[in-house]
Amino acid sequence: MKTKKEAILLVLLCTFLTAAGQIFLKIGSGNLSFSILNLLGNLPLITGFVLYFLGAVILVIALKHGELSVLYPIIATSFVWVSFLSIIFLNEIMNSWKWAGVITIIIGISLIGRGAG
Repeated sequence: MKTKKEAILLVLLCTFLTAAGQIFLKIGSGNLSFSILNLLGNLPLITGFVLYFLGAVILVIALKHGELSVLYPIIATSFVWVSFLSIIFLNEIMNSWKWAGVITIIIGISLIGRGAG
């Protein structure tokens, strides 16, 4: 990895993976009981944990090559991804307040990105 833009793209990938992981954890939590066999056989739950782990590995790689003050706020895009994925996969409803929050997050991340030069 040679550029800060590549580090930003890696963080965006990280946020998408962790958001997808959250969706799988939510789905897996519906089948949750605390027996070992149930936990090991809960594929959505395991998938969620794996996606979180991959996201963490990618984040560490990105942090090695970019500025923390620029990259870390981009992690807030996970809230945006979760909102969209929740609509698609969990049939959740977005009201105007939630959309206002998503737009605010996108504006904030854009301002930080512009300030990074």
